[in-house]
Amino acid sequence: MSVLIHFSMFPTDKGTSVSPYVARSLRIIRESGLPYKLGPMSTAVEGEWEEVMGVVERCFKELKTDCSRIYMTIQMDYREGAENRIEGKVKSVEDKL
Repeated sequence: MSVLIHFSMFPTDKGTSVSPYVARSLRIIRESGLPYKLGPMSTAVEGEWEEVMGVVERCFKELKTDCSRIYMTIQMDYREGAENRIEGKVKSVEDKL
């Protein structure tokens, strides 16, 4: 797998608690079968470019059905031939402590 993203997506027109909308996106991520890790401010997803970007697009389309304003951030790291970076990058740093 070669792309690792951290992304956050939520509506800004639905009040202060947007966890139901985040859960809708997480369901799409989980159903994709790609490795992921939910965090308090973003979700990490790992896979090939087309797969990962397809998940982001499906999340956007899902929220767009009933949200008129959506905030989104995406951080991305491409590394050819790399795998298991969601856990591996953290372990690499922790091993050096």
